[in-house]
Amino acid sequence: MEAVNISGLKNNPSEALRMAHRDLVVVMNRDRPDAVMMGIEAMNVLGARGVKLALATALFKDGNLSLVRSARLAEVAVSEFVAHVSRLGIPAVRLSEPEANADMDTLEAWLASS
Repeated sequence: MEAVNISGLKNNPSEALRMAHRDLVVVMNRDRPDAVMMGIEAMNVLGARGVKLALATALFKDGNLSLVRSARLAEVAVSEFVAHVSRLGIPAVRLSEPEANADMDTLEAWLASS
């Protein structure tokens, strides 16, 4: 296990990340442990069943990954990921009312020209 203090993390975050790729890193706030960093691949966290799908779902739900990137992380087809998040009640498409109206106008214009 490695340790880094908060000022060291602020001054050189890439070093803490490199350490986390090798082993667990405890982030210390003065003399107290404050957080733990770990390299996902080094610890084979994503290899456990269902972890990739759960992580992709959480990242998508929080708006940190797009639909396509989330499906790629989960290693499923986009249509399968859409079905998955829909079953969970998570909207697959997030548009504001003006964006949705603009999309509908575009669709109607396209249909009228066909």
